[in-house]
Amino acid sequence: FRGLFSSSYSETHYREDGEAVTHTHNTMTNCYYHGKVQGHAHSDVSLSTCSGLSSVTNVCLTLSLSLFQFHKQGKDVEKVKQRLAEIANYVDKFYRALNIRVALVGLEVWSDSDKCPVTQDPFTTLHEFLDWRKLKLLPQRRHDNAQLISGVYFQGTTIGMAPIMSMCTVEQSGGIVMDHSDNPLGAAVTLAHELGHNFGMNHDTPERGCGCRMTVDRGGCIMTPSTGYPFPTVFSTCSKKDLAASLEKGVGMCLYNMPEVKVLYGGQKCGNGYVEEGEECDCGELEECMNPCCNATTCTLKGDAVCAHGQCCVDCQLKLAGTPCRESSNSCDLPEFCTGSSPHCPANVYLHDGHACHNADGYCYNGICQTHEQQCITLWGPGAKPAPGICFERVNSAGDPYGNCGKDSKGSFAKCEPRDSKCGKIQCQGGANRPVIGTNAVSIETNIPLQEGGRILCRGTHVYLGDDMPDPGLVLAGTKCAEGMMCLNRQCQNVSVFGVHQCSGKCHGRGVSVCVQRC
Repeated sequence: FRGLFSSSYSETHYREDGEAVTHTHNTMTNCYYHGKVQGHAHSDVSLSTCSGLSSVTNVCLTLSLSLFQFHKQGKDVEKVKQRLAEIANYVDKFYRALNIRVALVGLEVWSDSDKCPVTQDPFTTLHEFLDWRKLKLLPQRRHDNAQLISGVYFQGTTIGMAPIMSMCTVEQSGGIVMDHSDNPLGAAVTLAHELGHNFGMNHDTPERGCGCRMTVDRGGCIMTPSTGYPFPTVFSTCSKKDLAASLEKGVGMCLYNMPEVKVLYGGQKCGNGYVEEGEECDCGELEECMNPCCNATTCTLKGDAVCAHGQCCVDCQLKLAGTPCRESSNSCDLPEFCTGSSPHCPANVYLHDGHACHNADGYCYNGICQTHEQQCITLWGPGAKPAPGICFERVNSAGDPYGNCGKDSKGSFAKCEPRDSKCGKIQCQGGANRPVIGTNAVSIETNIPLQEGGRILCRGTHVYLGDDMPDPGLVLAGTKCAEGMMCLNRQCQNVSVFGVHQCSGKCHGRGVSVCVQRC
């Protein structure tokens, strides 16, 4: 057991009359494990002993289970909760290799009715689930990411879908997963794949030349476009590079803060890797502990050691106050410094959503400075820049695959209203002859005649990255679309909704508002 469940973990199911029944546990059957098979040095195994030993378990994750899948599991709430815990256990195991922990903060079992429409159309289901998460789930339960486990078979070959580079965002940090196998490992792999898209990982296509330590006949890697059997359990070199690039850009800014751990869900235990009440340190089990400052048997500090963990701890001693411990990753992020009294780097803070950045060409959103120019460079390479406004207005008023403001609730391409045109398909000029993001991206060039004579060239893209990813050729949420306005939900909205100007007033113009909404 390695901290799969957070101390704030809760379970929710619904009575027939729709009333929610929520349990927050102090103790739980401690029966989910990661480990190795004794005598096999290179083995890896995730085990559940909740119903006897069964063969082949810091993102705060919430899982929701659709009504149809609840019925497929025999309407047995305990059985469903056990299966979801096994799925989360596998996902945590996969991501530990990337130095990422996936902690389960809650389960939602839709035992009376679906809380949002769940259909065979994956685009519509994803849209509806993310809307439900934003409006209903987030206000009730703090979490970083939510995934819907569905028993409905999606159209075509899709078994999951998630927006790319959306981790930590209010609108899009989540995905949908089809529980397509009797073995919970199948859904776990799909969930890990979709979570990878949230992190900014693209598919492992042949032209990328990805290295995978597992051959195809042994499952290959998790971010391959299609999953076969045996199921993949490792990430490729491309996935690791994609993740590093995304984190460098500021994706996942909410994940750097360690959740407060008092007593882990599952019970306190020396050797679980978390420093709990009464412990001075915890470096894991005796056989895996490599920490020279911590006694793995007693979870106490050795000799003259003052600390054992944290970015502000070196050679078992605290770093001096003012020592940098986390650099600024971009113009919307702020650096953090050691306090001299704690081994841990202070909570990660970044500028409040709506704060001007990049010489006032953009606004901060979830710790990233989003601009049309940066997105054009991503799609078309160096030298690319956003096209004039008339390109956005003309192209995105079509409401077709090449010019739109996304899809509506019926799955049809939506026309952009003139005021929202810069929140639809990105329109660029310059750059390379063709999009640089992959072989499945095609160039869409539109010549628009001008009243004063001549024509203007608008360059858009239609990107097909697989059945499980919405079109990345759409303008990203948080992008500046007019003075004092940014794109949210494909609409050009006033940044005042974030309250950044209120903070500026409180600080008398001499401070900045950060993500924790203090000056």
